[in-house]
Amino acid sequence: MGKGEAWQRPDDTFDLAGVMNGISKVHQEFFAAGGTGILAGDGNLNYGWEKIIETYYDFKIWKTLHTSLEYQFIDNPSFNQDRGLVSVFGVRVHWGF
Repeated sequence: MGKGEAWQRPDDTFDLAGVMNGISKVHQEFFAAGGTGILAGDGNLNYGWEKIIETYYDFKIWKTLHTSLEYQFIDNPSFNQDRGLVSVFGVRVHWGF
């Protein structure tokens, strides 16, 4: 995690993270056989580790108002190698009082 002192914005934050997710053999077989879940399963699983890289920049707009810009890159979403690459962009606003 990087704090903004290096670029003269001490209330800003930058971060980068990566993660690899997997599922058990039992779950792989369940999804390959047509099973579905809340976030995974569409009846045709070609199993692979789900890999995610995420970065964000949180910056102070005004005293108690912050905004974050976020990007996620996902390889093998929902553990399925046939589902391609996914890019997710996000914006968050935080107002404290």
